[in-house]
This record gives sequence, structure tokens and C-alpha cells, in this order.
Amino acid sequence: MLIRFSVKNFLSFASREDNMSEEFSMIAGRVRGKKEHLYDDGKIKLLKFAAVYGANAAGKSNLVKAMDFMKQVVISGLPDRHTEKYCKVNPENAMKPSYFEVEILLDGKYYSYGFEIILSQSRFISEWLVELHADNSEKILFTRDIANGTYELGGMLARKGLKEKLDVYADDIRGDGSVLFLAVMNQNKKNLYESHKTAAILKNVFLWIKDSLDINYPNQPISDYSYLAQTDKVSEVCRIISAFGTGITDFALVDVPVEKVLHGLSKNLQDKILSNIEQKQVEVRNHPQIKGINMILRTLADLFIIMIDGSDTVKCQTIEFSHGRKNVLFNLEEESDGTVRILDLLEILLSGEGKTYVIDELDRCLHPSLSYKFVETFLNLAAEKNIQLIVTTHESRLMDFDLLRRDEIWFVDKKENGESDIYSLEEYNARFDQKIDKAYLEGRYGGIPIFSTIFPVERA
Repeated sequence: MLIRFSVKNFLSFASREDNMSEEFSMIAGRVRGKKEHLYDDGKIKLLKFAAVYGANAAGKSNLVKAMDFMKQVVISGLPDRHTEKYCKVNPENAMKPSYFEVEILLDGKYYSYGFEIILSQSRFISEWLVELHADNSEKILFTRDIANGTYELGGMLARKGLKEKLDVYADDIRGDGSVLFLAVMNQNKKNLYESHKTAAILKNVFLWIKDSLDINYPNQPISDYSYLAQTDKVSEVCRIISAFGTGITDFALVDVPVEKVLHGLSKNLQDKILSNIEQKQVEVRNHPQIKGINMILRTLADLFIIMIDGSDTVKCQTIEFSHGRKNVLFNLEEESDGTVRILDLLEILLSGEGKTYVIDELDRCLHPSLSYKFVETFLNLAAEKNIQLIVTTHESRLMDFDLLRRDEIWFVDKKENGESDIYSLEEYNARFDQKIDKAYLEGRYGGIPIFSTIFPVERA
């Protein structure tokens, strides 16, 4: 689970006056009510939901982009055009370090992983992984001072036998500012982790960032709808879809030819899909214990399931929906944008333990009542499992103390110089009987647009 995320000198986030990074925290505040909204292990209390508000261009999406940037860098290296992503409000920031740090709860322990980088030069200057303790003490697992060509291994990673192995990899990139140690330690290291179980923290932190931190943007599909292919969930899926007022009462898997799957796609994408199918066929052929492999192809307009069975046969299906009459089916493209949005979001409600979803513009295409209902449903489900949802939104109806705790509401506000600030409603000690949405729209908490005169009135 996510504990905290910190960022400095990235897009609209510079640094606070004390040179500290901007911090977004899922640590619970002083609120006493709605304890079912929390994860509580006796040492730390974490929120399972947070809504981030702010005016257009205030920096809400930049918070999501900062999380996503850190994830991309760890998993696949520096993305295109990263050299221009420092905070440009001050030209001097081009040569200052950008800072990214994530604190997570993993297997009952707390860890902090982060790095600093001078983006304009594509040069990492430091990296660290630290085990945190409830008494505010910490234990270094590894640190790198790349500029000075030094590193340190500690804790479980400094155990005899393992340290000598890790020294080889760490020394090899001692002064290399183009790579991260965490990324290197997750490239073809299967034998190492099988031989040294205590090294698994390097793999587990990497996998949390890769698989458990699920970041989604409004112009991209959130889900591939693979949950619809799980037959044991069919009735539950239908019940939830119907409860959200979409009009959908059932769905069916309909056979389609491979040609339809490929229709309208670029030649490069067609070749890639056909190559993937061939690779999966070889995998099934060479491993008789594998009964079959399913591939999901999701576009904005349609969804296909490509199935390769044990006999090497390729079968393609699409999912179509009925609205009362089972003999009349509608494909994904024929459903409304709001229905497609709900179908996307259902994955969150059906997810298992351990995921942290970040959704930019949750309320896109949703009626205000539907946004409220979705968050209410999530919170009810989250009371029974450890899952987190962080959303950016303009939907002020969610600012309701009957629905949310005070510490679950966050704001991003842009200062006159263009820098963004992140802060929580918890800082305001708002009364529980107050109309928070009204106070917010009146500008009490910031994070709203400030208008000038659009059409000046000429005076005689």
C-alpha cells in the first residue's frame, strides 16, 4: 500500500521554501470517524481513498504524471522528452536535481525508495532504499551517491554471501548516472533470488512499483475487461453493472474471425499481434502442461479475447451486451461513454488485495450521482480488503462528510509564479457539520479557478 509520495522540481512542482519536496500522504489524520476507511496494523493508519481537487491547470494531473514518471523510469528507463520536464518557472531549475520518493507498506514492513536526477542532463545523482520503523528510525538497505562514485549496502542486503554478490553489480555501475540499481537488479536475476532469499526485497519493491501501482489517464482505457472472462464472477459482474444504472442486464462472448480483430489497425500493429499469437502458440506447443493461453486486445472502440488452446487452435471472441432482451446484443462501441467508463472502473471494484489505483479525472463522462455511488461502493468494498484508490476530480458532491473523512480530501493550488502546492483539508480543521462543497466553491480552501473579466464593458 502507498504511504507517501514526494516530488520536487518536476513540471509545476518546484520545492517549498525550506527546499523540501511536495508531499502527498495516505497517512490518516486526527479524524476519529469512519475507521472502516482505514488500514490499521497497530503501528500505522493508512487511508484507502483520497480525492484530489484543483482548478484546471492547477497541477492535479501533474501529481499523477509525477507518480507515473517515477514508475516508467524504474520499469523501463527514462521516457522520451524527459529533459524538459523540470519545473520551468525558474530557469535555474534546469541544473537542479529533481526528486522522487515513494514510501510503501510491503509484506508488513515499511520501505522508502527514491532517486534524484538532473533531468536536463539525463543524469541520476543518487538512489536509495531504506527500511522504515514505527519509532521513526530507519535502516539503510542500499544508497548510491553516484556523483562521488560511492555506494553502501546495509541490513539484510549486507549479509555474508549475499553482499559479495551484490557488490559485483553495484560496483559495476558505481559512477554510472544513466541507470538505477533497482532496475539493474531486476534484469535476468532469477538465479540470484532463488539462491539468496534475503535479496527478495529488491525484487518485491520493483514489482510493487510495476504491478501494484496502477496509474490511469482519462484518454486511455483503464481496464482490458479481463474480469469478464472469469466465469466465477459473471453473476457478480452483472449485478454490479445493473446496479449502476447502465441498463446492461447481461453480456455474451461472441465468436469473431481474426480478420475482424486486425481490421482498422496499422500494419505494424497487425504484425505485432500476429507475432505475439505465434509466440504463444509455440509456448503452448512446447509446454503440454499449459492447457491454453488467453490474450486480451482492447481498443477504444472494441474488445477482443484471443484464445490459444492446447491443440494450437486460435479462437477469437468479442464481448457484447444485452439490455433486457437477450437476443439483442450491442458491442462496446454502441454503448454510451458513461457506460464504457463504468465498465472500465469495475476492475477496481473486483480487484484483489494490494493494489493502489490512481485515476486521473474519475468523473469523466459520469453523472455526479454516479461518481458518488462509485466512490461509496468502493469504500464499502475496501472496508473488507486492503486496496487503495486515489483520484483527481472536479466533482464537488464528493465533498460530503457523510461519504468521506476530512483527511481523504486534498487540494492542488497554483501560486502566482506557476508553482503548484499540495495540501489536505485536514490542515483546515473543518467542522463535520459544514457544507464543505459550498465552502470549497466559494474559494475558502483554494484550488478553484480565479476569473478575470472575459468581455470588458466599454463605458461611454
